[in-house]
Amino acid sequence: MNKLLILLCLCISLTAAAQTGIIRGRVAVAGTNDPLDFATVALDGTTIGTQTDEKGEYELKNLKPGFYNVKITNVGYTSKTVFEVEVTNSKPAIVNADLESSTEKLKEVEVTTSTFQRKEESPVSIRTIGVNEIQRYPGGNRDISRVIQSLPGVGFSTGFRNDLIIRGGSTAENKFYLDDIEIPNINHFVTQGGSGGPQGLINVDFIREVNFYSSAFPADRGNVLSSVMDIRLRDGREDRWGAAAALGITDAAFSAEGPLDKKKKATLLLSWRSSYYDWFFKLINVPIFPNYNDGQVKLRWKITPKDELAFLSLNAIDIFRLNLNANKTDANKYLLLILPVNNQQSTTNGLKYTHYFANSYLQAVVSSSELFNQIDKYKDNSKDSTRTQYYRSTQAETKARLEWTMRDKGWKINAGGNLEWDHYYNRSQFQGPYFRYDYLTRLDIYRYGLFSQVSKTVAKDRLTLSLGMRLDGNTYNSSMLNPLNQLSPRFALSYAILERLRLNFNTGYYHETPAYTVMGYRDTTGALVNQKRLTYMRNIHVVAGIEYTTKYNSRISVEGFFKQYYNVPFLLDDSISLANLGSNFGVVGNSPAQSTNKGRAYGGEFLFEQKLYKGWFGILSYTLFWSQFQDKYGVYRSSSWDTRHIISFTAGKKFKRNWELGARLRVQGGSPYTPYNIAYSTLIPVYTANPTGVFDYNKQNSLRLPWFHQLDVRVTKKWYLKSLAVELYLDIQNVYFYKQKQQDLFTIKRDANGQPVIDPSDPTRYIPNLLANTSGVLQPGLGVVISY
Repeated sequence: MNKLLILLCLCISLTAAAQTGIIRGRVAVAGTNDPLDFATVALDGTTIGTQTDEKGEYELKNLKPGFYNVKITNVGYTSKTVFEVEVTNSKPAIVNADLESSTEKLKEVEVTTSTFQRKEESPVSIRTIGVNEIQRYPGGNRDISRVIQSLPGVGFSTGFRNDLIIRGGSTAENKFYLDDIEIPNINHFVTQGGSGGPQGLINVDFIREVNFYSSAFPADRGNVLSSVMDIRLRDGREDRWGAAAALGITDAAFSAEGPLDKKKKATLLLSWRSSYYDWFFKLINVPIFPNYNDGQVKLRWKITPKDELAFLSLNAIDIFRLNLNANKTDANKYLLLILPVNNQQSTTNGLKYTHYFANSYLQAVVSSSELFNQIDKYKDNSKDSTRTQYYRSTQAETKARLEWTMRDKGWKINAGGNLEWDHYYNRSQFQGPYFRYDYLTRLDIYRYGLFSQVSKTVAKDRLTLSLGMRLDGNTYNSSMLNPLNQLSPRFALSYAILERLRLNFNTGYYHETPAYTVMGYRDTTGALVNQKRLTYMRNIHVVAGIEYTTKYNSRISVEGFFKQYYNVPFLLDDSISLANLGSNFGVVGNSPAQSTNKGRAYGGEFLFEQKLYKGWFGILSYTLFWSQFQDKYGVYRSSSWDTRHIISFTAGKKFKRNWELGARLRVQGGSPYTPYNIAYSTLIPVYTANPTGVFDYNKQNSLRLPWFHQLDVRVTKKWYLKSLAVELYLDIQNVYFYKQKQQDLFTIKRDANGQPVIDPSDPTRYIPNLLANTSGVLQPGLGVVISY
């Protein structure tokens, strides 16, 4: 076997030795799609380059396979660098670029700009990540949410989840866009009422780049408080049909792409992925079997040089079963007692039409999304027994957005509006010896929004100013119907103190509706009890920072931020802010609430980012922050996300013969948590209705877990063959097998027959039993990716 592997590697090496690749693409004027001729396209660090023709097209041939930084320049336009373009023999690398006209256009000089992208309306709190950064990320498991965790201000939940906790905000405050089409979530097994889950569902091989905003949201992105993830997909290849297959130890994927017509005006991307986690969870003795499937389609049709149509489809099927044989430990018995069976299905389909004018473009987007959530729990986990919990929920959204964007003489103007119809259905039943409920809710909401943003570059391109405004409303109640209650102004400023040193600032008002689970909640009489008590959540951002870019493809930035929250739903039964919930599986916010809670988050961030330079790359970030929300007495207490310190260090090196080594170290302060109310939780009726324990919210988040830390390592080897590219990778998460202490699990003592033990001194109670709880396993990942 060893001899066979050596022979295979030798044959691959000999076959790959003489192969070359191509970079081709088109350079256009931003906002008009007009071709930009005589633009210079050069490979950074080499003498290789060319110029675009009258169609704005170019091609670089006979390139050695590997990674290149592509720099595109033209007189009177800001330059642009596209990092880590992978050149293979199996297909051309497509690098298209839109260059922005400068106010200094009349001068016969190239207008230099930062190597890193910067947007007029968002000069702070935005980071751009390329596809190769996502694919190579140690411990990322080809999951964009985990890659984002390397950025400043981004906290995370420990364990198997990939929740995004942005600058002390909850997991429900994030919004996601895929090629300008809004998608409700990007995770499998998503928490309803939140946005996190254990595994991403976006095919990262289709991603061109990701723009991640942790503040300074553009006016056309509404209903968001903490972050916007703007994911841009590449187009399918135009030269011929190709395919790729990926095989890992927990999932397998297949994708195909190619032209749909001889004129190459239409291209198609499609993929499918399935997991097989059963064997891995059996190995680590976890009593669950979570498996997922997802499919993705993108079709782009260039109708004319001025008209484009794109179709996008994203689908997921998630099946969560129990492993009833993993019942040997007290902790697993506890999990089998409380965990239900949970199945989810989600889908998003959207169309985007773009028409280009002389100095502007019009974009129309329509989409529909649906999340179906099914939860069942049976006594003794047997379908032949009584069903104790039944939950069926559907969230459906139909959206339309029209916006116009113009660029001319240093001005950028964006304006438009959106309409939306939301449907929420929930049927919930619970049956127990002391407590039961059965209710049905249906809710239809119609939303509307108007937005506009005006930006201007002055003072010889040194100063950029941007002013935006948004109005939102919906039909849920009279308060939300009035758009003046949701007036959302925003202002941004960026000033170049020196050529490579900039001072940046942004402030703005942002609004978001509460989760459907809160808005659609009905009591046992069927009354929509929250309807008159809820309004839009609001927060105010103030961010200021300074950024220095070097000539070595790196930058250093420092930012300070402050966020003030208003009108956050306060859950009346539990006496806790909804902002503290959302990091567990299941459903969040399905209870009485009112919009009276306040919160705040503030702190500072440091970032050093090194794009590919002489084979090296890396990113170091540190965030110091405080996140607090009011308790039932109006006192500010640490939120569930108030870990105070977040440190992330990722570094890697590309070696000869297409070897690559990368490592990531994550460190995070201890998460606050609320202790159990032992006296109340051990009451027999209370425990029977809620076997997970009841928290003592008089001591809300008064305790903290230890600090978290984890090291991940990834080794990659690539072979470039005549018609194939082969990638073999080893990705090891939690290399030194660190186990993070979590809050103890609350349960009760049981006798040898598994029956609850009643407290002999108080027959109204059971005897409590707190189980030690830890998370963290050594998780190796070995896989191969073959592209044709």
